[in-house]
Amino acid sequence: MTTQLSYCERELPWLLETIEALVRLESPSGDAAAINRCMAELASRLDAPGGSITRLPGGPAGDHLRFEIGSGARQVLLLGHIDTVWPVGTLAARPFREEGGRLHGPGVFDMKAGLAMAALALKALADGPDELPGTIVLLVTADEETGSAASRAVIEAEALASVAVLVLEPALPGGALKTSRKGCGQFVLRVSGRAAHAGIEPEKGASAVSELARQIPRIEALQDAAAGTALNVGVIRGGSRPNVVAADAEAVIDVRVASAAEAARVAGALRALEPVDARTRLAVAGGIDRPPMERSAGVASLFAIARAVAADLGHVLGEGGTGGGSDGNLTAALGVPTLDGLGAVGGGAHAADEHVSVADLPWRAALLSGLLRRILIV
Repeated sequence: MTTQLSYCERELPWLLETIEALVRLESPSGDAAAINRCMAELASRLDAPGGSITRLPGGPAGDHLRFEIGSGARQVLLLGHIDTVWPVGTLAARPFREEGGRLHGPGVFDMKAGLAMAALALKALADGPDELPGTIVLLVTADEETGSAASRAVIEAEALASVAVLVLEPALPGGALKTSRKGCGQFVLRVSGRAAHAGIEPEKGASAVSELARQIPRIEALQDAAAGTALNVGVIRGGSRPNVVAADAEAVIDVRVASAAEAARVAGALRALEPVDARTRLAVAGGIDRPPMERSAGVASLFAIARAVAADLGHVLGEGGTGGGSDGNLTAALGVPTLDGLGAVGGGAHAADEHVSVADLPWRAALLSGLLRRILIV
């Protein structure tokens, strides 16, 4: 492990330059041209001997990238995404910079530093004296921030071909890995009422807005803090004019659940909602987009390996959970052992103060390199 750490420390200038190159190529979700430019830059830096690169068409989302090194039936999947939440032009307002031991810039933490770290970890393995005892696939997608609709099929196919999945999302505060994530979903409750003149004959109307108001407490009652279940009625719309009894209304509901059982309970309860005013009708659309990543025995086993590798590098590695989702939710739900948060240490994901700790970059890249090798030889 000391050899891999020394390698990553020596290559820190290369790593920093790679991170900067990726951040300077803005790649917001949905901008296929920008995504493809940044993906091409990443591909140019994946130069491990014997590696093969494939660009996978992702349609309007932009291309995905698949990089493979090694050989053998035992495969580990490295999973990341190149899209960010920041529109083109953000860089002009918040340029890339290194200051006070931190890297700043849009997308640096989530997750371009993690992609660069993966590239360095693979270089360390390829340049090492020992042949890889299996296959490593790095899959970088174009649409994680918008739900992975264009990449889900390829993510799941690669995961099912792998013994483990390592997700390059940022670490938890302090560098802990993510061994659980809440499932995420969005539901839309639509209410149909009956329009009428609000002043002349309001009794002939059935207000969809009023019915929606009656349903919101029922929705909120489905929450269970002890079980990790949260529902948020985040957006409501309804009515047409102040003097018209509202014929239509809707609410958009964010759902977070920590277990598959809670996902089923909440989805069933939402779909079973009934109107208080019998003259109105309810319709529920949507569902759980990303199933929860639960801390299974396989996840715990992977974390134990990672903790041992970190200890060999002189670091104590923690673990924890988060309410946000990632593509790791998709792979864990397939029963494939998945470990998340193997990217950069820093903070400010999706925020103006997004940053990465420079001092932690070499050992985290060495952790990734050592973990890959140790999984392959188990």
